[in-house]
Amino acid sequence: MSGSSPFKMRLVHLDLKGAPPKVSYLAEVFPLFHALGANGLLIEYEDMFPYEGHLRLLRAQHAYSPSEIKEILHLATLNELEVVPLVQTFGHMEFVLKHEALAHLREVAFFPNTLNPHEAESLALVGAMIDQVMELHPGARWLHVGCDEVYYLGEGEASRQWLQQEQNTKARLCLSHVKAVASYVLARHPATKPLVWDDMLRDIPEDQLSASGVPQLVEPMLWDYTADLDVHGKALLMEKYRKCGFQQLWAASAFKGATGVSQALTPIEHHLRNQMQWLQVAAHGPADTLQGIVLTGWQRYDHFSVLCELLPVGIPSLAVCLQSLLQGGFAEDVKARVENFLGIPSLEITGFTSEGAASFPGSDILALVTQVGLHLRSSVDEMLHRDRYVTGWFSSYHRRRKFVHPVMIQHIQPQALSLLARWSALAGELEAALRRVFYPDAVEEWLEENVQPSLQQLQQLLQDLGEAAGPGPPLASPGPDTGQDP
Repeated sequence: MSGSSPFKMRLVHLDLKGAPPKVSYLAEVFPLFHALGANGLLIEYEDMFPYEGHLRLLRAQHAYSPSEIKEILHLATLNELEVVPLVQTFGHMEFVLKHEALAHLREVAFFPNTLNPHEAESLALVGAMIDQVMELHPGARWLHVGCDEVYYLGEGEASRQWLQQEQNTKARLCLSHVKAVASYVLARHPATKPLVWDDMLRDIPEDQLSASGVPQLVEPMLWDYTADLDVHGKALLMEKYRKCGFQQLWAASAFKGATGVSQALTPIEHHLRNQMQWLQVAAHGPADTLQGIVLTGWQRYDHFSVLCELLPVGIPSLAVCLQSLLQGGFAEDVKARVENFLGIPSLEITGFTSEGAASFPGSDILALVTQVGLHLRSSVDEMLHRDRYVTGWFSSYHRRRKFVHPVMIQHIQPQALSLLARWSALAGELEAALRRVFYPDAVEEWLEENVQPSLQQLQQLLQDLGEAAGPGPPLASPGPDTGQDP
């Protein structure tokens, strides 16, 4: 099955901190993931994990139940997908540290991003999270403990005092916490190897990394989601990590969620180029230097940001990326295989539209989101800002003063009603499709961000038109008669 891929493990990342899919949808897509060449999942539960006891406050409204977690793991096993759970333990702790009861464990009091590494209670907290997650993932070979983007580290009061002592540095502070977390995992779950994102390690000098003891405890995951990543630089970084004593390294690319915080449609070509660069990186190092690759599919940039591309929207990109990694490139025969897997007559790599309807799970969502992404806002903007009747006879000046030439109502109102009816019907269809895959809060959020603003503009136009045309004496003209008939 592995074709000419240098990556033994190919994990699909499920970022559940935004628009987590219902288990019923995962049951539909896991067989497709397997068919496309995935053999594992990196599941970033965040607040979707059913934390218990004093951690229960971390749960989202629609968090999975323990039985649903077991069902997800069962479905993964059926589809030969090895599950690696991910628990953030240092940076990106917003879903934990936003709670007032845990705010005292922040590195910087005002920001919920980063955990204070000086507090014994901090390690106890992440230890309890790890234990609860591992209890529902018995036998997991790896546990990802995050540790990326530890913003504001060293800026808390305890850190400032600690850094005043000779030989203490931010790098040492970072490494000491990573070591503490990794040591906890290995002491409690000796058969499970901790994984970490590598960005906080990249700039730490070799001798400091080697002396820290961290390379013997964790496997770093080198991540880069750009289309033009520096292949030579990555090869040098891998060499540095190996010299420091790291036994195994991982790569992380992206199939969605890495090109814009509010991106609605996935630019497949960007993500394909990202995979091709990673294939080059793998070719630069000794065989088996990279244990595997994770294809990340970010759903939010952080806990507080808006949603980016929904999972069903990103599936064609995932298919292209997985097959490219599996086959060592994206030749015409690979493209044909992808089209066959997705049920797409002709897949478009460089744009956002593909000819004909697809038949993969969630393809109806992709088709409707594409319509919204490419045409909703532009069609409304066209009417509000470029239609001659609206701009010429019902401008913002007219609307504020509630006057309009009666003839203009006949030009503007039918067109606005037609546009509103068309998009309202599509929005209803999209809402129904989204509800089959996602929980109500995600559906509400996506529609409110991407659909409602344009519909509200049309509704407001019609309301203003109605008020301007209302009963009463004729209103004063906004200006002199130009002699031109409408």
